[in-house]
Amino acid sequence: MQLKKAVIRWPAALVFALAATLLAGNELWSVGQNAMAAETKEQPYVIEYYYKAKWGHADEFLALFKKNHYPVLKKEMELGRMLKVTMAAPRYHATEDGRWDFRVTIVFKNAATANDNFDSAALIKQLFPDQETYKKEEQRRFEILDSHSDVPIKDVGLDGK
Repeated sequence: MQLKKAVIRWPAALVFALAATLLAGNELWSVGQNAMAAETKEQPYVIEYYYKAKWGHADEFLALFKKNHYPVLKKEMELGRMLKVTMAAPRYHATEDGRWDFRVTIVFKNAATANDNFDSAALIKQLFPDQETYKKEEQRRFEILDSHSDVPIKDVGLDGK
C-alpha cells in the first residue's frame, strides 16, 4: 500500500516541479524580452529604399525626387523623426535583374517612429501650395519606375557572440 502512495506522489511532484520550472522560465523570458525591447526602443532604425527607373529615365526620376520628395524628408529630419537621409547610386552597372539606380537610406529616430504611420499630408501642403502640380509630378516619378523596394536593415555584430 505504501508503495502505491509513493508511486502516486512521484508523478505529482514531477508535474509540479516541471510546471514551476516552466513558469519561472517564462517569466525570465518575458523579463528578457522587455529589457531587450526597452534597450532597442531608442536605437536608430535604418531602412533602405531601392529605386529602379525605366531605362533612360534615371535623371528624370532623380530630378523629381529632389524637387518633391527630398524636401518632405528634410522637414521630417527637422521634426526629429529622422536622423539622416542619404542617397547612393552604383558606380558601375549590374545585371538587369539585380539592377537598381538609387538607394535612399533613412535613419529613423527609432523603430516606433519608422512604423508610426506618420501622415505627411500637412507637410506636403505647406511645402507645395500647387497641389495639382505636386500630385502630377509624384505620379510621374512612380510611373517611370520599374521597381521600388523598402528594406529594413539591422547591424550584424562581427565581434563577440
